[in-house]
Amino acid sequence: MDLNADLAEGFGRWELGDDEALLGVVTSANVACGFHAGDSVVIREAVTRAAEGDVAVGAQVGYRDLAGFGRRFIDVPPRELTDDVIYQIGALAGFARVSGTEVTYVKPHGALYNAIVHHAEQAAAVVEAVRSYDPAMAVLGLPGSQWLAQAEQAGLRTFREAFADRAYTPEGTLVSRREPGAVLHDPEEIAQRCLALAAGEPIRAVDGTAIEVRADSICVHGDSPGAVAIAQAVRSRLGEAGVQLRPFAPGES
Repeated sequence: MDLNADLAEGFGRWELGDDEALLGVVTSANVACGFHAGDSVVIREAVTRAAEGDVAVGAQVGYRDLAGFGRRFIDVPPRELTDDVIYQIGALAGFARVSGTEVTYVKPHGALYNAIVHHAEQAAAVVEAVRSYDPAMAVLGLPGSQWLAQAEQAGLRTFREAFADRAYTPEGTLVSRREPGAVLHDPEEIAQRCLALAAGEPIRAVDGTAIEVRADSICVHGDSPGAVAIAQAVRSRLGEAGVQLRPFAPGES
């Protein structure tokens, strides 16, 4: 099982999350590329530390929405969205190159991640960006999404993601952050749920129904309060159960 976190989401004097501590726990890093968060200094620092710790680096691409942290849907034309994603991957790849590593996968962020669960046109645009940039690159997303289905049809390597600290609907999608209980906070409760995910066992949706979420990687949001404690609890619980943690898309080391 892979354990990932969203990193490099600060900007200028505004700091968000503890990238250094999280990089000591996770096996893959979803690094912001400057559109929803992250500046050149923050991004390079995250990539450099990831390379030093043999943590796989992924491009966390999003809408051009710094003010909204990429959490607002934007009805961007498909060609423009494709170009925006290529731009972001290329920017991150430059920092990866000078840090002695590489970008091995792409994971959309925020509103874009949620939109391309069902928005076929935008999903196709992001798939085209990855395919055009490097068809050997892997993609990470929600099981059953248009994003993963279209990526697989395009010949890309697809991997399924589950969320340690987010509530699920009975349909297996994420509960909107606007709804109460959308974000989980108790490290032990989260760790126990992640153990069930790793074992392929059902977890509880927000209404209490049992759902199955198949995953190759588990995400801890780097901007969540207590993210480091949550990630440490998850890693510890999985390790105690004999679950081997490793990147789903390993890079150069």
